[in-house]
Amino acid sequence: MPSSPVSGVDRRLFLTSLLGAAAGVAGLSGCAQDSAAAAGKGASTAPLADKVPAGTSLKIASYQNVQQLQFKLAELGELPFKVSSWVNTGAGPDVINAFRAKSLEVANNAGIPPIQAHYQGFDAKIVAINVTRKPNYLFATKPGSDIRSVAGFKGKKLAFSQGQAQGVVLLRALKKAGLKYDDVKLVPLTSNQFLTALQSGQVDVAPLANSQAPGYLQQYKSKGARTIPTDVVDLLNLLWAPTSVLNDSAKAAAVAAYIPYWAKGQVWTYENPDVWNEEFYVKTQNLSLAQARGITALANKPLFPPSWDEAVKWEQETADLLAEGGFVKKFDVSSLFDHRFEDIAAESVAAEYRR
Repeated sequence: MPSSPVSGVDRRLFLTSLLGAAAGVAGLSGCAQDSAAAAGKGASTAPLADKVPAGTSLKIASYQNVQQLQFKLAELGELPFKVSSWVNTGAGPDVINAFRAKSLEVANNAGIPPIQAHYQGFDAKIVAINVTRKPNYLFATKPGSDIRSVAGFKGKKLAFSQGQAQGVVLLRALKKAGLKYDDVKLVPLTSNQFLTALQSGQVDVAPLANSQAPGYLQQYKSKGARTIPTDVVDLLNLLWAPTSVLNDSAKAAAVAAYIPYWAKGQVWTYENPDVWNEEFYVKTQNLSLAQARGITALANKPLFPPSWDEAVKWEQETADLLAEGGFVKKFDVSSLFDHRFEDIAAESVAAEYRR
């Protein structure tokens, strides 16, 4: 396996810092690799039930209460099962830890957390996919920086979270710019630490979500901070769940029933930006209406592919990119997809949202 591209950081400590205490428990050595190699074995192939059995419940991730607000505003009606808890978590490492602790059963993430979970030896499957075509992230510089392009990242300290979408966006951007891992200094952080790291000068650059950039620039643009756009796309916005949950026929039926709500909620948000701007960004995120409009102007049209072929290909490219850097062990990502759920999202939306 290639050596870690993170200068001066012991590989084991680096991975543990990113993946949290649960990774330490699982072990990132031979034990975890053996478990990861067995991922996918024992996954149910039983047909999904047509109806959710009475008394079924799920613990569902809803970062910043987005799901409940979407469902309420879209007037989608009651879910056909009980949500025992809406879990306010979104970052991939936090989701994996919550899955391990059995405090979460369904989550919405990008493509990289399932790869990271596999590397840790935790078996979970992708059950729904929304393909994104426009960049969701851009790069922000620390105050006073003279960096103006990705080529200018050479020799700089870059915030890097290997377990989150931001990490893949950074790696793909570096590759596109012709920069190697040892051309830069990757600083292991999780995305919720990026803003503080930028503000303090701990890093020169960090990838930020489009929704984060306006607030950061409002505070630091006058001090020399800037943003650097990228055309690198993080293709997958997905739902996933632990295999143990999907092997429970009642819970699997509930997951299948949840997918149309998830898909329709995203379609409604896309079709009603004025309402979403006011009800979410202004009222809950404390952004100005102008900032909210700037964010929704960059929003991706939801696209739910009836076939997951493109998603599997992109996920394999991502896993291979991580393996090239020594972050994970190379593996076949097809084990991450539960194809029993493949067409549910697409069938729940209008034809223009099926791609």
